[in-house]
Amino acid sequence: MFSVAEKKKIANEIEKLLLSLDHPEMPKSKPTFKLRVEGKELWSWAEIEPNWKYDATNSLSVNLWNEVARKEMEKDK
Repeated sequence: MFSVAEKKKIANEIEKLLLSLDHPEMPKSKPTFKLRVEGKELWSWAEIEPNWKYDATNSLSVNLWNEVARKEMEKDK
């Protein structure tokens, strides 16, 4: 549903929010979370995890449809 760039932006904001709460049960860095966002269709969804979980050997899978759709949305602005 979201492009890789959008997923990274969402993950970054979630991580900042979680860490800003300074909750005693939360780690001081690198919180782990999994967010599932459901779209308006049954087949439309996204799972978002922290950016730090991905490196050169474990990268986000790219859905070309989402990448093309995002580029089209940016052109229409």
